Amino acid sequence: MNTPLFEVDLKVRDYECDAQGIVNNANYQHYYEIGRHEFLEHHGLDFYDLHTKGIDLVLVSIYVRYMKSLKGGQKFLCIIDSLEKKGIRYLFNQKIIRKSDNKICSEAKAEVVSIVNGRVNKLPILDEAFAKYFQK
Repeated sequence: MNTPLFEVDLKVRDYECDAQGIVNNANYQHYYEIGRHEFLEHHGLDFYDLHTKGIDLVLVSIYVRYMKSLKGGQKFLCIIDSLEKKGIRYLFNQKIIRKSDNKICSEAKAEVVSIVNGRVNKLPILDEAFAKYFQK
């Protein structure tokens, strides 16, 4: 496995599990969002502070593939493997990896755009913060 751009340690909470005793599929999207928000903070950008300035980062699509189940109490990593920029879109390639056996539980591609004062727009502060990740 390549070295990820960013990772955050998380733990499954009991209320995130369904009747089968595994993490409900919708909660994986929460985990991925936590990873993206923490990635922003790591780069000096605060999601809620941006909002107060009229800047919203909006998820416009996400593709999630599930491979292995997480269960209550398990620890895992939420990883950002790579980040792409296509026009005004930022594509976050993410994984969830169970720590006990290093198995990939889920993969996702999240497409995010910035909305500035109610309009989809380029956001130079994101381009500057993430420039080192974009392939030349």
